[in-house]
Amino acid sequence: MLRVRKSAVGWAVALALTAAGLTPASPAAARPQPAPTIDWRPCPKDATAECGTLSLPVDWNRPRGERFDLSLARRVADPATREGALVFGPGGPGDSGVDRVVNGSSRFSADLRARFDIVSFDPRGTGGSHPVVCARDLLARQPQLIADQAQFDAVLADNALLRADCRARTGALYDHVDTTSAARDLDAVRVALGERQLTFHGSSYGTLLGQRYAELYPERVRAMVLEAAMDHSLGTRAFLDTQAVTAEDAFDEFLAWCARSADCVLRGRDVRAIWAGLHARAERGTLTDPERSGAALAPFELSRLAHKKLYDTWRWPGLAEWIVRLEGTATTPSARPLADQAVAPYPFAVFCQDWSLPVRDYREYAGHVRRSALLAPDLRYPPALFVLATCLGAPTPVANPQHRLRVRTDVPLLLAATVHDPASGYGWARNVARQLGRHGALLTYQGWGHGSYSSSPCVERAVDAYLIDQVVPARGASCPAVEPEV
Repeated sequence: MLRVRKSAVGWAVALALTAAGLTPASPAAARPQPAPTIDWRPCPKDATAECGTLSLPVDWNRPRGERFDLSLARRVADPATREGALVFGPGGPGDSGVDRVVNGSSRFSADLRARFDIVSFDPRGTGGSHPVVCARDLLARQPQLIADQAQFDAVLADNALLRADCRARTGALYDHVDTTSAARDLDAVRVALGERQLTFHGSSYGTLLGQRYAELYPERVRAMVLEAAMDHSLGTRAFLDTQAVTAEDAFDEFLAWCARSADCVLRGRDVRAIWAGLHARAERGTLTDPERSGAALAPFELSRLAHKKLYDTWRWPGLAEWIVRLEGTATTPSARPLADQAVAPYPFAVFCQDWSLPVRDYREYAGHVRRSALLAPDLRYPPALFVLATCLGAPTPVANPQHRLRVRTDVPLLLAATVHDPASGYGWARNVARQLGRHGALLTYQGWGHGSYSSSPCVERAVDAYLIDQVVPARGASCPAVEPEV
């Protein structure tokens, strides 16, 4: 193991820089500004946690312009053992960091909670942080799959209507929910917490936030864990292909577990053949979901729901039971009633500002669909296909386009990666590690699930040692798989 030195960047230097990391444009702009503050109060749902807001610019290029309130929550460490604040970057996109702190901060070990205040937030445009909202009927028009060129053209037109509607209902923030803007928010949070440097743990989509922060503010990183990392260097084809392979690998691992585990109700049966039959019924429009009042299950939705159930190994017995129940359904599919509200939150707007995934026409789109089915014959419709449809026709260039990482931090970023992660593939983490070079360290968990800190005591110990004492795991460090438990 390697112990890294503390950064020599001084507190005075950090205060001299703006939270946006921008050079003042004039002597007037250079005048000292009040430090941002958070008015912490007991959270309404749990008074043992503290909630607050931080006023931030909508557009960091216009810091004196329109503002919004970023919603935050924290649980304070024991003053006798406290060493600082640990900021958690939520995933999704759209997960609530506030809910994570109020309801689920126990995902971090008792040792971490004793040393650090656990702080998180709802990223701009989501949850309690001025959420993007759109007309529900326009959101309902978004197809899961595109069938032909006429529908491809209709999606382009509908997406233009949706963007205009979301912008009108949300306001200026709609055009500034990209992760580069969120990284500047994160640095303002650091300043408001009184932290000279940032200690950060990002999960899934939250790793994109960590990566961007490390690029913009390398000298301000004290320690940064990227768990289940996104690879933000991929184009359309690579993004789709890697996600398809990752999903199929996770399904294969589920089948292998089912063949050896007494906890699988399908043990001893040909699960792959059963699943193929369910897919055939979904294609014919005769498959219903017993968990959703007999709602029709289209092929894409069948793959999506199964994929989500692969995220945690404790869900695997339930996935097997769900397949049995699907096999036995014989009712006529019913339409699901739309909710009464005219508007709905739309947390995925960030994706179309972080990713440029162009598709020229239906012919190219259909080629992507066919290739995904070859790479993942069981889970043949990766969620990325929905992203293609959602972002079709989005303005370019996007605010935070894909690129190879350019990180020059004093401390290596720690990548905690799971070999059989169903969503953030192990190949993504290895590619990110290659981009980071000596500024990154890869810790491999040989097991399953989306993430590893909560499922592997070995990973927990290594991550804690890194966050607390900045001990970087040795090159090639690995943790053994933990067999799924019911």
